[in-house]
Amino acid sequence: MSYAILLRHHRGLVGIAFLAMFTSSLGQSFFIGLFQAPISEHLGLSAGQFGAAYATVTLVSGFAVLRLGPSIDWVAPRRFALLVIAALLVGILLLTAAPWWGLGLLGLGLVRFCGQGMMTHLGNTLAGREFTALRGRALGLVGIGVMLGETVLPPLMATLLVWLGWRELWWLFVAFLALLWVPLLLFAPWPSAPGQRPRKGERRDGPRPFREARFWRLLPLLMVLPITMTGLFIYQAQMTADLGSTLGVYAMALAGMGIAKLPGALFGGRWVDTLGPIRLARLYLLPYALALVLAISVGGDLGVWALMVGGGLAIGAQEPIATSILVRIWGVEHLGTVRATLSAAMVFSTGLAPAVLGIALDLGAGFTAILAGMLAFLMLSWWLAQGLLGRLKTQGG
Repeated sequence: MSYAILLRHHRGLVGIAFLAMFTSSLGQSFFIGLFQAPISEHLGLSAGQFGAAYATVTLVSGFAVLRLGPSIDWVAPRRFALLVIAALLVGILLLTAAPWWGLGLLGLGLVRFCGQGMMTHLGNTLAGREFTALRGRALGLVGIGVMLGETVLPPLMATLLVWLGWRELWWLFVAFLALLWVPLLLFAPWPSAPGQRPRKGERRDGPRPFREARFWRLLPLLMVLPITMTGLFIYQAQMTADLGSTLGVYAMALAGMGIAKLPGALFGGRWVDTLGPIRLARLYLLPYALALVLAISVGGDLGVWALMVGGGLAIGAQEPIATSILVRIWGVEHLGTVRATLSAAMVFSTGLAPAVLGIALDLGAGFTAILAGMLAFLMLSWWLAQGLLGRLKTQGG
């Protein structure tokens, strides 16, 4: 079944999940980073203080997703979306209008938690849970919502900042999103609550991924990309200098990464449905592994382009593969719980990754050596997951 048929018969549900992913842009680092200077000035924080505060609210939001994310397994999705949207609006009002820096940071935390955390959680969980034979395609399609935000919003916001202040620009974008959300909330075919809420004091039946060995064997495979790509983004200046390239080339390659995510998502989603997520889980990191080898051995502009494009292809394919594997292991009825656990683990790890790479650079490590370490991490993560993937394959994966 093609993407066109998916849109023809399920456009309402796909539209909800897609808009949730696009709305998550408000809490993504790429969007907040566009306004770092005026937000810091508004809150009375230096660049270093803002960075520390940003890391803190990000870690707190990770714990919040771990605690509240599983509720999507028993809360009706429409109500879940309304609560997240309401909290996101409160966060934006606090961030843009609060007279005290403490309230502003609370607003920033709510924007991170509801945007990057819960909106992404809503979109991926709906697409992964409500589709069966078309799950891969649906996940690939809704994932384009984040890619659209990453590609369109930075140049658009930079252009509009010429005429509008940063607060007015945030409010304008929120008004635009409201025009899209209101008809979906009123008229779209929202699914019902998937399960019953546990009674107060009752131990909830279901998976506890952090206590399961198979989760820990799978986790490194799914974290290789976010951890290592975060390091490349944060230390782009050191990377380009050591590889013999320039920041101008990096900027163009970053745009290339955004373009590469699209075929990664669309082909990855289709292949998940036709070949199965287990087989793809063993292969989808190959473009990134080859890119690391090329960057280490050749370097230069070609190495930078390889890292961005190879990473983009793999990032685009990862979400359909990851969510489909989670469903395969723990079932759709517990997808919210397991996805929340995975999201929290990724938030924690990507928060620590820049610190680890920064220490390595301070100790005198060259970026070529760091890339070699990333390649070794990728190979180890792939090897750790093989036993679990093999067992899933024999079970019909």
